Amino acid sequence: QVQLVESGGGLVQAGGSLRLSCAASGRAFSTYAMGWFRQAPGKEREFVTAISWSGGSTYHADSVKGRFTITRDNAKNTVYLQMNSLKPEETAVYYCAAAYGESRLPHEYAYWGQGTQVTVSS
Repeated sequence: QVQLVESGGGLVQAGGSLRLSCAASGRAFSTYAMGWFRQAPGKEREFVTAISWSGGSTYHADSVKGRFTITRDNAKNTVYLQMNSLKPEETAVYYCAAAYGESRLPHEYAYWGQGTQVTVSS
């Protein structure tokens, strides 16, 4: 069992940056792949980025490549999402999630945080 708590969301102007954190508690955080997803009102939850258990491999949605960076610190049981050059259409609730293997599919993630709101103003 893994409990996940996101933080770092807020209001930012277009072109700005935010850093989200996801703190994990429970057992064996370092054995899980971690992902970030987002969901805007009226839209389906979409994949943003993921990282392998070791941090050695990362995966990104095409829309965020070159702007978003996922990292993890297994000693601190935390995964981070650095978001740069944010766009208004990226306003959404951002969720972190844990899976047994890297995936872009929400249903393959076993544990989810409660989400943190990111609002990008134009």
